[in-house]
Amino acid sequence: MITLLLALLAGIPAPAHAATPCELGPGSPATLPEIKPGFLKGYLEQEAMADALALLEGPPPAGSAAAALDQAQANASFALRDSARWTLAARDADLHFPAAAISFSCALGVPINATDTPRLLLLMRRSMTDLGLSTDPAKNRYQRKRPFMVNNQPICTPADEQGLRANGSYPSGHTAVGWGWGLILSTIAPERSDALIARGRAFGESRSICNVHWISDVQAGELMGSATTARLQADPVFQADLQAARQEVQALRARQAQPNGDCSLEEAALAIRP
Repeated sequence: MITLLLALLAGIPAPAHAATPCELGPGSPATLPEIKPGFLKGYLEQEAMADALALLEGPPPAGSAAAALDQAQANASFALRDSARWTLAARDADLHFPAAAISFSCALGVPINATDTPRLLLLMRRSMTDLGLSTDPAKNRYQRKRPFMVNNQPICTPADEQGLRANGSYPSGHTAVGWGWGLILSTIAPERSDALIARGRAFGESRSICNVHWISDVQAGELMGSATTARLQADPVFQADLQAARQEVQALRARQAQPNGDCSLEEAALAIRP
């Protein structure tokens, strides 16, 4: 009250107080439907989704400089096979929970689990659906062949090969998810934003290293991740979950709780560049 009074007397606007979960609304309901096994309904309705066909120009045409860069980047990644970076790329391919979320634990600097961060896990699960689905219209339109279908080289998750063959390469849905999470988590822990955005970038680059996406697929996935994250900012339920997740992370930071990811592997892997 004293601060407010002094500010008014001085003719200076008082600083806005932090919004509380009650002001933001109740957040996600206790139970949510799955759009398919393991994937919760997202925050965004169809009409609120970013328009991939309006935002993306399509894959690079054959013979273009961008297509040549795709080929060169794919060839360069072969040298990483069986390295720590290859191992991390294989782990990044797993979008099941809690493994997918734990991929960002080291960058966030706290553990991510159902006991300590239930709202953060819920936020990541629901936003993953929105981020991943944002790429589907372009995938279906362009039906681009994946690198391993062209160069006949191994991928880091052989069990996924059959499903990947039936799914278009452009843009990368995994990249949209990883890049979007990096941005979202940066608003939860801005003091860790450099590490989180770098981890989001690496999550997408893992798809190129795995030989399942061209680098232009990854770049297009980053754009869709950014566009979808922007759309999520206007959703009040997302904002309520975001605030609740922020409080969980702050509580863990106060306890000096340690990450539960494989930080040694990440450090070794991300020091390697193609």
